[in-house]
Amino acid sequence: MRLLDEHKLAEKAVKRQKYRLTNVCAKLSRQEADEFNALADRLDVPRGELIRRLILDELTRQQNGVSADPVLIEVVGIQLLLMNILKPLATGHSLTAAAFDNIVAEVHKLKKIIARKLTQEEK
Repeated sequence: MRLLDEHKLAEKAVKRQKYRLTNVCAKLSRQEADEFNALADRLDVPRGELIRRLILDELTRQQNGVSADPVLIEVVGIQLLLMNILKPLATGHSLTAAAFDNIVAEVHKLKKIIARKLTQEEK
């Protein structure tokens, strides 16, 4: 019986790929470090794991083509919805169910685009 066959070596190589071996670091000011430590304590998460989650969350957003914060996207959506619904109501016009559905569909299409533009303008 061989101790190291090709199948076991391949399994070990796949398993090793999942190991966390690469270190990523950043320098923070004392105040930034204190704020980060406080955040980690509030979330009851070790600092290293919090850093890892933040990095992976951002990578996921970038891979999905969402460069704007999801909260910003929803705030923009609510703003668009309110502006488009309140104007007809404020001017005394009625809003049909079909018109409302059209507004919701348009808001759904535009909210990510507008949030991305707002995020890019900040940079």
